[in-house]
Amino acid sequence: MTIDIEYETETAFGIDYRAVIERVVPAVLDSEKCPYEAQVSILITDNDAIREINCEQRGIDAPTDVLSFPAAEYDTPADFEMVSGRIDCFHPETGELLLGDIVLSVERVISQAEEYGHSRERELGFLVAHSMLHLIGYDHMEEEERAIMEQRQREILEGIGLKDEDQAKKDTVCGMRFATACGMSFWQLFRLREETGGGDGQCMGETP
Repeated sequence: MTIDIEYETETAFGIDYRAVIERVVPAVLDSEKCPYEAQVSILITDNDAIREINCEQRGIDAPTDVLSFPAAEYDTPADFEMVSGRIDCFHPETGELLLGDIVLSVERVISQAEEYGHSRERELGFLVAHSMLHLIGYDHMEEEERAIMEQRQREILEGIGLKDEDQAKKDTVCGMRFATACGMSFWQLFRLREETGGGDGQCMGETP
């Protein structure tokens, strides 16, 4: 397992971010029964840099919390049979499965942790798990997909002790109260958060 982490910002995380990432990444692959050793690259940067990448790759001129750049497309989430025998999906020297790239804004991790009332470790863990699932084919464009992806994230984070159920309930209640006040469903609220730059910024199908 190779996890390449680059820290390209002067903003301090204030936590052992490497330890969190090194717990979450293998936990995702174990939960999805990945049969291969794998490689993923993670860039930790700031709002200005991720805004530039977001604009270049998605045409959205705004910072976001995380961007996902899968190295391969999966018709079915975590169907690793699809990459079996494909030389382009594996590192030529190590033989590891190439997952792709993740870009994170440390500033958004810090601000969202404060906004949602949980630790920076938990917020970072959530975003890494979310992005890792995108790298292996998960998506949330449809309601059913969203529900499945959320369940997988919850199980993964619980498994490594980063899921706070009390906080999750509080977040859900707050979200529902806001949605009701605005006349929106919780799913519409989720999509609004993404469209306004608060959700992840996956770039599906893009090869890093």
